[in-house]
Amino acid sequence: MSGNEILVGYDGSPDAAVALGWALDEARLTGRPVRLAYVFEWSTVVGWLGPGVAPGFWPDETARNEVDQLVHRAAADAAGAHPGLDVTGEVLDGPAALLLQERSAEAALLVLGSRGHGGFAGLLVGSTTVTVTAHAHCPVVVVRSPAGDVPVGSPGGPVVVGVDGSEQSLVALGLAAERAAARRVRLRVLRAWSPQGAGDAGGKVDDAVAAERAALAESLAPWRRTFPELDATVEVTAGAPASLLVGASDGAQLVAVGTRGRGGLRGMLLGSVSQQLIQHARCPVAVVRER
Repeated sequence: MSGNEILVGYDGSPDAAVALGWALDEARLTGRPVRLAYVFEWSTVVGWLGPGVAPGFWPDETARNEVDQLVHRAAADAAGAHPGLDVTGEVLDGPAALLLQERSAEAALLVLGSRGHGGFAGLLVGSTTVTVTAHAHCPVVVVRSPAGDVPVGSPGGPVVVGVDGSEQSLVALGLAAERAAARRVRLRVLRAWSPQGAGDAGGKVDDAVAAERAALAESLAPWRRTFPELDATVEVTAGAPASLLVGASDGAQLVAVGTRGRGGLRGMLLGSVSQQLIQHARCPVAVVRER
């Protein structure tokens, strides 16, 4: 990774606070600095600061100063609550997706909440999260706030990663192994397998599953050597990749996936599995692409 800091898309919303909490926990484990980034644009300010301070023209210095105070106060509060962590804040002016993409080139990790005020509204289901996740220069973690029966992730749960043999999925495997080792939790390495063409007789299905499991174990071997104490399992399950990973996210603390797997269409920056995970997973999702 070319950058060292954890960048957090922050706008003062409850969802952004949950994302910040996840980033601070990650920083505690890795020693990385945390930077809060608020993207200031006219539509964002009108959406949440209210009529008392909504700008009558662009740019509006009063609203801009309010945002600046919000971000730096949040950074100071986070630093005060976590002695030893380096936490700073900044305000960026312009389109949210474009600026977060650009800033991600200087970060080790970009963390986003599911929804936010103004420009972050509908982040989980809208175009902003898809664009940022597809184009970011570093891994992106989308953190869902607890809502109804959807938890933010199980602290003691495993780290889950989907591996299909593609280069993108192998990069995701590396991130997942590092996170599992740092958090001292189990790593579940999953592959969705289609029995199509394997045959029904003579043990061909069993042989095919064994071959898939052996390929997974081979991909994991370098990380076992890097982290000798890593508790990891490999699992091959028949079914659709997205359904398998969404199901495995229940009770997990993180699920990692490449932006586009082996079955993705050429030219697509974000595959269907990644998109379904950021929409439906029951824990934070790390979407990983090569720089």
